[in-house]
Amino acid sequence: MPQIPLFKTLQLFHPYHSIQTEVTNPHKQNQKNQDFLSHSLHFQKYLIQKTHPLITKMENLLRLVDHEEFFSRRCIWVNGPVIVGAGPSGLATAACLREQGVPFMVLEREDCIASLWQKRTYDRLKLHLPKQFCQLPKLPFPADFPEYPSKKQFIQYLESYATKFEINPRFNECVQFARYDETSGLWRVKTKTSASAEFEYICRWLVVATGENAECVVPDIDGLADFKGDVIHAADYKSGEKFRGKKVLVVGCGNSGMELSLDLCNYNASPSMVVRSSVHVLPRKICRKSTFELAVMLMKWLPLWLVDKLLLILAWLVLGNIAKYGLKRPAEGPLQLKNSKGKTPVLDIGALEKIRSGDIKVVPGIKKLNGFSVELVNGEEHDVDAVVLATGYRSNVPCWLQEGEFFSKNGFPKSPFPNGWKGNSGLYAVGFTRRGLSGASSDAIRIAQDIGHVWKQDTKQKKKTTTACHRRCISQF
Repeated sequence: MPQIPLFKTLQLFHPYHSIQTEVTNPHKQNQKNQDFLSHSLHFQKYLIQKTHPLITKMENLLRLVDHEEFFSRRCIWVNGPVIVGAGPSGLATAACLREQGVPFMVLEREDCIASLWQKRTYDRLKLHLPKQFCQLPKLPFPADFPEYPSKKQFIQYLESYATKFEINPRFNECVQFARYDETSGLWRVKTKTSASAEFEYICRWLVVATGENAECVVPDIDGLADFKGDVIHAADYKSGEKFRGKKVLVVGCGNSGMELSLDLCNYNASPSMVVRSSVHVLPRKICRKSTFELAVMLMKWLPLWLVDKLLLILAWLVLGNIAKYGLKRPAEGPLQLKNSKGKTPVLDIGALEKIRSGDIKVVPGIKKLNGFSVELVNGEEHDVDAVVLATGYRSNVPCWLQEGEFFSKNGFPKSPFPNGWKGNSGLYAVGFTRRGLSGASSDAIRIAQDIGHVWKQDTKQKKKTTTACHRRCISQF
C-alpha cells in the first residue's frame, strides 16, 4: 500500500489545496496560480516549522499506516497523557495535570467515576482513616463532614472533585491492551466500548491508574462449586438484610471480613469468620486520637520497629489478649508488615466485642464445603446457609499492559515505594503504593509535575488551564 508523506497530509489543511493540485499541470499555469502556489509553499514551511517537535513522531507514525486499515477503526491522537482508570488515583492525577496546564484523556471501563466505591462496597462502609489522610490534592473535605466520612459522603466528595477540575472521563471504554511503539515513540491504547465499538488512542504518556483492587480474588476452595447455599464475594455484599436468621461463613479476616461479620450480627445473622493466618488487630483510636495519626506522629521521631512495639503495647492495653479468641498476631509488627507485604492491620470498630460475646465465631481454615455444611481443617463440621468471600482484590495490569520492565507479574511496580511511580518511555503508575489514598495523592503530584515540566519545555507555554485536544490521527494496531 502507498504511504502518505507528511507534507501531503499538511496540504489537506491548506485552503488552497484544490488550486495547488491544479497548478501542478504545466499547461494550466498562470501568474495567479503561481502566486497561490508560492503562498501555499510558504504556508507549508511555516506549519512545519511550528510543529517541528512532533514532525519526527508523526512521520514514524504515518509509516505504519495502511489506507484500508485507516477507515476500519477510529484512531484518536491525545495531545497529552492517557490516564487509564477514573477512580480516586486517576482523578487525583487528572486534577494535578489540570493545575499544570497539561491536557489529558481519562478512560474508564465502567459508567461512573470511582466504580469500586459506587458499585462494589457495602452500605455501612466508612473511611477507615481520618478524612485529613484521605483527601485528594488541591481540595480538602468539606468542614461539616465527620472525621470518618461515609461511603455516600466520599462519593459526593469525588463527584465534586471531578466537577471542580473539569474531569470528564470517556466511560464504558475497556482497555484491551496498551503497548509502546518503538517506531513512533508513542503509546498505543486500544479500547472497546460496551457497544463493541473500537478505538485506538495515540499518546506520548500513559498513566496506569487502575489501582490495587481492580479484580476480585476468588480462592480455590474444595467443594465451592457444589455448595448449595448462596456464595457471593464481598464486592456484591450490600447489607445483612438478606441473611437474617441465616448461618453465614465469612472467608477472610481483614477489615472487610471483620466489618461484614459485624454487619451480619446487626441483622441477626450468625456469622462464622474463617481465620487461616495471623492478623494484627488495632483499636481505631487510642486515648481519643486516631491510631494511624498517632503512628504517623511517632514515626517522625522514632524508628519503625520501635513505633511497632509501642503500638502493640498500647493495643494490648486497650484490647487485651486477643490470641485466646483465635486471633494470633504475626511476628512482624503492623507497620513493618504493611511495608513488606502490603497487609493492612485491622482497625477494630466493634467486631472484637462481638467475638468476645460469641456472636461472631472464629474458625480455622476450610477443608471442604459439602452441600449446606463446611468441614474445617481441625475436623469440625458446621451447618452453613451462605458463604461470603471477603478475600480481597488484585491488580489487573498484566491482563492489558504489554510491558515487562516496570510492572511485575503481580500487577505492581517492581520498584518499591517511593520509587514506583515512574517507568521508562513515558509510563507512570499511580495508586500502587499500598499506602491508601495518601500514597495515591503523593504519586499523582509527582507524575503531574514530571509531565508538566516536559510539556512546558516542549510547548513553551505559560501555566494555564487547557482543554484536552483530541484529533483524528492516522494509525492502526
